[in-house]
Amino acid sequence: MVRRLAGLLRAHVGRLLVAVSASVATELAALALMGTAAWLLARAAEQPPLAALSLAIVGVRAFATGRGVFRYAERLASHDAALRALATLRGRVYDALVPLAPSGLPAYRSSDLLSRMVSDVEAVQDLVVRVLVPVSTAVVVAAVAVGVTAAVLPSAAVVLAAGLALAGLVVPLLMVATARHTARRLAPARAELAAHHTDLLQGSADLAVFGATAAALADAEAASERLARLERRTALATALGGAASMLVQGVTTVAVTVLALGARSDGGLAGVMVPVVALVALISFEPVLPLVPAVQKLLESRSSLRRVLAVLDTPAPVAEPGADALPAPSGPVTVTVTLRSVSVRYPGATVDAVDGVDLALTPGKRVAVVGASGSGKSTLLACLMRFIEPSAGTVMLNGEDVRRYDGDDVRAVVTGVTQDAHLFHTSIRENLRLARPSASDDTLLAALGTARLRDWVESLPAGLDTMVGESGGQVSGGQRQRLALARALLADPPVVLLDEPTEGLDPQTADDLMADLLASTRGRTTVVVTHRLAGLDAVDEIVVMDAGRVVQRGTHAELVAADGAYQDLWWASRPALAE
Repeated sequence: MVRRLAGLLRAHVGRLLVAVSASVATELAALALMGTAAWLLARAAEQPPLAALSLAIVGVRAFATGRGVFRYAERLASHDAALRALATLRGRVYDALVPLAPSGLPAYRSSDLLSRMVSDVEAVQDLVVRVLVPVSTAVVVAAVAVGVTAAVLPSAAVVLAAGLALAGLVVPLLMVATARHTARRLAPARAELAAHHTDLLQGSADLAVFGATAAALADAEAASERLARLERRTALATALGGAASMLVQGVTTVAVTVLALGARSDGGLAGVMVPVVALVALISFEPVLPLVPAVQKLLESRSSLRRVLAVLDTPAPVAEPGADALPAPSGPVTVTVTLRSVSVRYPGATVDAVDGVDLALTPGKRVAVVGASGSGKSTLLACLMRFIEPSAGTVMLNGEDVRRYDGDDVRAVVTGVTQDAHLFHTSIRENLRLARPSASDDTLLAALGTARLRDWVESLPAGLDTMVGESGGQVSGGQRQRLALARALLADPPVVLLDEPTEGLDPQTADDLMADLLASTRGRTTVVVTHRLAGLDAVDEIVVMDAGRVVQRGTHAELVAADGAYQDLWWASRPALAE
């Protein structure tokens, strides 16, 4: 983990050195200010000529001014380095998430993933500002303080070194031993509470319908109480550690003062140096006392960093070819896609979701894939769009293994609408322009017409500027699906994939929409996954899947006439077709 953190901070080493240098200069200025001021007061009590005090007076002013200037520089440099490191890590997290979507993301709860992306990533800022800079500063300043004291009174330097070691090393290590387990559980506890909040917000309607709101609230309150207990333990450990360090500071200062007074009585130390030694000992603990909260932040940040690194280390479901990728198809593209004995097995599964499927998608061919839920239809489309990697077999694009192309290049020519297509919290226009940013309003309305939404959109007061809400929450399920369909049609890819395009529609609208889709895709390679059989006599081939395998294939007329799964589906759907 240390190497990984060093790798993240390597690009910002210069700024970190500036921050540490400014912090050290700040504390040394404070040390010099206290020592000079102590000497000035003690010497002034002897009423010497003013000229004898002038240098000390100038020094006090200079050190006081320098302390403020260096403190400002330290805060500026440390936060600049921290925020730049934060931006670097956040960029890496996003870069790691992109190849995981969509097949690799279900391994994480959405709220937990958001917590890792926001709260845990921001913990890096605490590592820089509250751990790395304070620890480096404390080591340097403590060494200087002991060295200066040793030059004046060696016996006091020994006591001071022991006190600084106790407050800056022993107490923090004791705190690590007592608070490590608690600190490790803080980040997961925060993520758990966020998950409960997300469930309450997103599932409020279902919780109310089934009378489970009280139980869900109780679970959230229990998670909140667990987090509060951990935070109380953490705060208690930090407070006790801070109190112990301050006690060591007080005892050490008293001991150094006693030694200084003894040395003065023996004639080994000038009287004006007694307050200097005492106050230097007192102020030398200033950079050491923050080490207790620094250790606490280190423990918490390590836990957060582990969670972030777990995301960075999650293997992508699809391996990109990198520099060896074939160039993306460009210009007017004629695409042929071939599946050869393709099987897909999800991680942790014991059976294949798709098992030995062969399929040829030649230019202009239209194929319907039907079958019961869970038969592997959507997985087949995900494989065609290169969202998942086949565990066996090969997907060919224009005669080349699809793994030789970047996933984005594949989806530029083979794409469509998935069953759980997402609508963004913006206007209808902006949701549609995701597929074609330069599309005019007339083009958008034409696509909406094909999806049988044009009349509805034109009837809205804001028209294309109507907001659809988060995840399309302000429109119906059928409208949401058809907006996603219109977006897919706007993309105008050579190969269109449509996963349950009539889901959530009444039978008549579903049949009309399917007829419009088949008419609009005539001459274009199209794969339609559907459970409705109406209109499938217009496609070139129907593939029937069951338990991940192709059990039948042929035209509508051939399959209706033959005994098998399609004939059973056809007769079972006759009442629906008659509606």
